[in-house]
Amino acid sequence: MKVSRRALLAGAAGVVALGKTAAMQASQAPSDPSKVRGKPSRALGQRAPFEKPQRQPRGVASSGTPHQDLYGTITPADLHFERHHGGVPEIDPKTYSLLIHGMVERPMVFTLADLKRFPSVSRVHFLECSGNFGGRGTATELTPQQLAGLTSTSEWTGVALATLFREVGASPKATWFLAEGQDAAVLTRSIPVSKAHDDALIAYGQNGEAIRPEQGYPARLLLPGWEGNSNVKWLRRIELSDRPFMTREETSKYTEPMADGTARIFSFLMDARSLITYPAYPVTLSRGWVEINGIAWTGSGKIRRVDVSTDGGATWTPARLQEPVLSKAHTRFRHLWNWTGGEAVIMSRAVDETGYVQPTRDVLIAARGVSSVGYHVNPITGWLIRPDGTVVYRAEPW
Repeated sequence: MKVSRRALLAGAAGVVALGKTAAMQASQAPSDPSKVRGKPSRALGQRAPFEKPQRQPRGVASSGTPHQDLYGTITPADLHFERHHGGVPEIDPKTYSLLIHGMVERPMVFTLADLKRFPSVSRVHFLECSGNFGGRGTATELTPQQLAGLTSTSEWTGVALATLFREVGASPKATWFLAEGQDAAVLTRSIPVSKAHDDALIAYGQNGEAIRPEQGYPARLLLPGWEGNSNVKWLRRIELSDRPFMTREETSKYTEPMADGTARIFSFLMDARSLITYPAYPVTLSRGWVEINGIAWTGSGKIRRVDVSTDGGATWTPARLQEPVLSKAHTRFRHLWNWTGGEAVIMSRAVDETGYVQPTRDVLIAARGVSSVGYHVNPITGWLIRPDGTVVYRAEPW
């Protein structure tokens, strides 16, 4: 690309006049940006140096989305939460393959190029880890990211799994399939074939680009609305059968003891939930009008309503839902509130299109027992606003 002599001299003159090096310009914005030539175009876009949202690692196996730093419903790909059991593998897309076999007429192996030759679809859906609740303790200095950071929404692109099942001639007697990952954990889950015929995808795209390695590059199983662990990443094998495979991840793990002594198994669906992301810790409020906002989601379809309480649950008011309200995707809600300076507890509860209402902690424990709080914990949560304006998480004993 040619640069004119006038443009070159103008840029150099601006730097000399201000007496700053390029590095200094990057770290300190000029007082009047109209007086200095801006940066040239570049191959990869970057965030403004003043914006520094980051995922928050939880050990070596997961990291959470910074919901308090986001505005809409789509999660930037590099901020999408991650969860894995054996680290993130590096897989060359040229060597990638997906085997589909078992109760099929034609066992087949598909390369990534083969998958991309099929008609593609793009859909916006959330993913959520079934262990997405960090508020069981007594800590009050918790951010939305620490409370429920293991959920994110992306636009996913790929091929419908039902299309591949037709291609291999899946037997009508096959009612389950095994999904196997190519990571060091070789994670496997049994999935009902009915989900494949509903809305399951083999996804290779995320938010307009190839899915990130933490999300299963080069291809993953996507089961909209179902617990994250069942959405097997780095997918390499699918085997159809007439019964579940009873793998480790669905017997010793991801099975929930109930209060009556029984256990829930194959509890795929993620129930309706909401999260206020502003105001929340560590915000300090000033008196006056405040827009309470946050996100709500459900694995059962669309969010019908989100109610907001500013008096600790004594009364509730419907919030405004931001359009478009999509099925099995984060929906943002907003509610104007005039804070006059007194102590207050703000809360939200989601209601989905099936009529399911997000439960309180007490209702959840009564239904499932204290021992089952490991997975699918979606209680109504609140933020305590103190008279000095500081906001902290309203902790409840579990």
